[in-house]
Formats: sequence, C-alpha cells, structure tokens
Amino acid sequence: MNTHLRRAAVATAAVSMALGLAACGSAKEAGGDSDTKKDKKGPLTIGLLLPENQTARYERFDKPLIEKKIRELAGKDTEILYDNAKQDPSVQQQQVDTMITKKVDALILDAVDAKSIAASVKKANDKGIPVVAYDRLAEGPIKAYTSVDNERVGRIQGESLLKELGDKAGQGEIVMMNGSITDPNAKMYKDGAHSVLDGKVKIGKEYDTKEWKPENANENMKGAISSLGKDKIIGVYSANDGMAGGIITALKSAGFIKLPPVTGQDAELSAVQRILTGEQFMSVYKPYQPEADAAASMAVALAQGKKLDGIAKSTVDSATEKKVPSVIVTPFALTKADISKYVGQEGFFTKAEICTAKFQSACAEAGLK
Repeated sequence: MNTHLRRAAVATAAVSMALGLAACGSAKEAGGDSDTKKDKKGPLTIGLLLPENQTARYERFDKPLIEKKIRELAGKDTEILYDNAKQDPSVQQQQVDTMITKKVDALILDAVDAKSIAASVKKANDKGIPVVAYDRLAEGPIKAYTSVDNERVGRIQGESLLKELGDKAGQGEIVMMNGSITDPNAKMYKDGAHSVLDGKVKIGKEYDTKEWKPENANENMKGAISSLGKDKIIGVYSANDGMAGGIITALKSAGFIKLPPVTGQDAELSAVQRILTGEQFMSVYKPYQPEADAAASMAVALAQGKKLDGIAKSTVDSATEKKVPSVIVTPFALTKADISKYVGQEGFFTKAEICTAKFQSACAEAGLK
C-alpha cells in the first residue's frame, strides 16, 4: 500500500477505534461540567454550522461525512440541524442563536471569524450546549477541536514550490497569496510556508486575501504583476485552490506564455483538473473522513455526557482556552504524480468526476485509465 494511503487509513482507523472506546466508555459527565447531557432521553439533536460554500469541500465532503458518522454513532433517528453562513460572521452568530433556541444537544462549528464568534460560543456553553470547533480553532469556551496539521500544510506548500523552482529560486521573485485574516488557520498556513521559504527565495509581494475570495486573489495578483513585472515572477504561493483559480486567470490575462508554478490546498475538483493539465502545480490533500469522524465522535460523546479521553489524544490552546481536547489529521501533497493514488478514496473524487471529455487526454497521461 502507498505510504500516503497507509497513513490516511491509519488515521481513519484510529478515529474509528476511538469512537468504539468512547461508545463503550463511562457515561460520567465530561470534565465534571454541569452542562452535560447524560440524562438526555430520546434521539439526540446535533447542530452543524459550516462557514461558506465557495470552497467545494464543505458541501461535497464535510457535510455528508459528518452527518453519516453522527447517525452511525447516535442512530438513524438523530436529528441534524444544518446551516451555512456563506462567509458572513453576523449570519453565523444568528445561526448559533437559532441552534440555542432549538436546544441542540451539541454543536459542531466551523467559524467564519474565529474571534467574533467567541460570544456566541459562550452563549451556547451557558445554555449547556457543548461546542466542537471544526477545522478552524474558534475562540470562546469550546469543548473540543479537530483539524488538519495546519502549519504542516504551509510547509508542504512551501517545500513543493521550492522543489519545483530548483535552481530558479534565486533568479526572480515569488508572490505570496495568504488567506483571510479572520481565519486562524490562514496564519498557521502562512507561518508554515514562511518557515520554509524565508531565506530561500525572494518574496516580491505578499497579500492577506479578504474572505478567501478568488476574485480578491485575482485583483491582488493583477497588482503584483503590475508592480513586479511579469518577467520577475517565478512562482506563486497560493494558500488554497479557490484563490489559485483567480491567480491563474490573472496570469493568463497578463500574457504569461508559460505559467509559473502555483500552489493550492483542498484538492478541489477544478484544481485537480488544473493540475492534470499543468495550469496549477500542486494542492494539498486533506483526508476529510478522519476529521469528519472525529468531529462527529466528539459531538455525540459530549451530547451524551461522556468523556473524550478515548477520542482526543492531544490538546491545543486557543487564544481564550487552554488544553482543548483535539484530534489533528495529517495532510499530504498532491501533484500530478499523486492523483492516481487518491482517486476513488473516501473524501476524494472518482475517475468519472475528474476525467470528463475535456480532460480525457490529461487523465490518460497521468495514468487514470
């Protein structure tokens, strides 16, 4: 078995094993808090709030995987209340209020703005609703957290870019297109990338991209090209795939005959297809199933008043909370050579989805036959 797939399988198995331990474990109150649900009668009600729908992963993978695991753990009659904030922090705050009004037994929350959501998290906690921070480390009294190793994501992107540049690393400048400052993960990606890139390549322009929007990345890239000159730009660090699409459009419009290597993250379908055709150099594949399984496992355990010892083997500190029980998932680089290894895996795309008529020849070249 390929090393990457073996690691992903191990991560998935670990979460599944942890779930079994949690399900068989003590029904004592989690951490001794008075807001647990150990006396809950009847089916559970679990809330799920995701931050936006511009990034395809949330509706395509995260939502169905989380819902599936919740029902596996708590029964098919479990009620799951779902909403998407569409990148609006105030809308998400209202959505939390709705979840409180509907008296959910636990809430899985992927914050649009990790800082501004803190008051809403406290309101839920005060009403006895444990909050699991999903993918982004929300502030406030969260009870658990799961995400990928975010600094590792940035390191993978930076290392991949440097490897592709090779001897050209010292012959020009790169543009860094970081994510939104409201997302704590964006800072971790940036820090990870800088730890690899600093001193190895000149960073000509660097941006924090408002709301992660591709159109904002596109405008930033146009500004970078105008400022630096297209002959100077040898590569682009893009923190995610959506922005990479906007960046590549700007590069094409500027008349680049050969596109410089552009990084990404999330392994979105359009990005996978761009990687196959050589427009985008790489992305980062984050196994969504172990992350989704961990969120579901922790939410159900907390809703039932159980401890998280069998699920969360590590802890993290947020700006407001210390030693939050956590599950951290390992990400992997995704270049053209890697795509065939992941096709058909849970949390990735099928050959039929990737290899539409437009991409048949590129798929054949990549071994997707």
